[in-house]
Amino acid sequence: MATDSELRRLALRTLLAAFAGTVPPDWASRLLSEGLAGYTLFGFNIAEPVQLSSLTATLRAARPDVLIAVDEEGGDVTRLAHATGSPYPGNAALGAVDDVELTRSMYAAIGTDLAAAGITLDLAPTVDVNSTDDNPIIGTRSFGSDPLLVARHAAAAVTGLQSAGVAACAKHFPGHGATVADSHVELPTVDAPTDLLRARDLPPFAAAVAAGARSIMTAHIRVPELTGDDPATFSRAALVDLLRGEYAFRGAVITDALEMKGAAESAGGIGPAAVRALAAGADLLCLGAELDEELVEAVTAEIVAGVRDGRLTADRLADAAERTTRLAAWTTAQPAPTRPDPELGYAAARRAVRVEGSLAGLGGPLVVQLESGHSIAEGRVPWGLGPHLDGTEQVTVAAGEVSADELAERAAGRPIVVVGRHLHRAVASRELIERLATGHPVAVVEMGWPSGWRPPHARAFVTTYGASHASGRAAAEALGLTGR
Repeated sequence: MATDSELRRLALRTLLAAFAGTVPPDWASRLLSEGLAGYTLFGFNIAEPVQLSSLTATLRAARPDVLIAVDEEGGDVTRLAHATGSPYPGNAALGAVDDVELTRSMYAAIGTDLAAAGITLDLAPTVDVNSTDDNPIIGTRSFGSDPLLVARHAAAAVTGLQSAGVAACAKHFPGHGATVADSHVELPTVDAPTDLLRARDLPPFAAAVAAGARSIMTAHIRVPELTGDDPATFSRAALVDLLRGEYAFRGAVITDALEMKGAAESAGGIGPAAVRALAAGADLLCLGAELDEELVEAVTAEIVAGVRDGRLTADRLADAAERTTRLAAWTTAQPAPTRPDPELGYAAARRAVRVEGSLAGLGGPLVVQLESGHSIAEGRVPWGLGPHLDGTEQVTVAAGEVSADELAERAAGRPIVVVGRHLHRAVASRELIERLATGHPVAVVEMGWPSGWRPPHARAFVTTYGASHASGRAAAEALGLTGR
């Protein structure tokens, strides 16, 4: 039987931890020297390129094969560009264009940016099929609602990322696209038979596996017919029988953040969740963002205790550690990629813009941006037309706190362009726009997941399929508001 010291080192090899600040604390480097697999970086770790390169170099000095991960999906989920918005359109925009070579080149560019910063593992692409318009956590992160379209773009995204030497992580297995709840705050249930999963949710994961994805991320969702009462993260039926058995995946299985309530509350804490995930077949455990040395040590100790009390076998722990070691070895053996064209993402975003109606007669408008919340996955990232306007006045308002008459008075005879995200979801947003468009020239810019709702009297309806910096510029250009 392995000693506690040996088990501790194996346990550390299965953990992706995190730390606060833009400089790694001493304990972060020490844990790497003791075997920790690596770290996930968040927006609060990233200030600017030189600082980020210094941070990753510090981690690599502690151990050359450290895994340095980040959620860089382009579009609405960006960490490198969290202060400005991403220069790349997101998956929904790429799906709307439906050019797999464009998707491949876009992800190759994202991979190149990451590689240049010293990041080796991208927790992307999202390959969920967004089959529910009101999905609160996937939405524009998805390539679309058609399983075959999502599958072909999933393969292209994996190929593009990994051509830059950055490991891809297709997520969220077995599919988060049919949920109406956010697994960050509760355990969603997808009450679907396995035949429906195979037809609707699983084809993109099969495509990602066939494209050579180095890792796949689990979803903290419950699918009763597949996972019983547990989330997929704790289900051997999902991770071993289905993913490894039926789909022949041989890479690393990575969990979504175990601090999320869909996992932690189901297991009684992050430590017990780590043991259950490993026992179910996961290899690399994302612990989350709100971590410190004490919590990482507590999770490590819980894994060792899990081996001692029989919740987890030593062989399963060793197998998980070996898979993360192989993943890290792959990332250190890749050639340096060439730098992408900085305008690539902006050109792609223009191709995704869709205009219904006519933009004639809408020059010189008042731009009204409706306040919008953000998901935990997105974080508070700037969005909208504001950074791209050429002297055009913009106001930001809450839909339920302003009247159509007040906005019309503010416009003083000018047309109005209303900009929002997921406008169909809020009664206040729909009613404000519909009243404003009655007797006043109005264009609507939808920068969230599109729906079938259209305000009856609006002159034009513009869909960007995302709210990245690139998509904001593309919309402003389509409306003739940039001066470019």
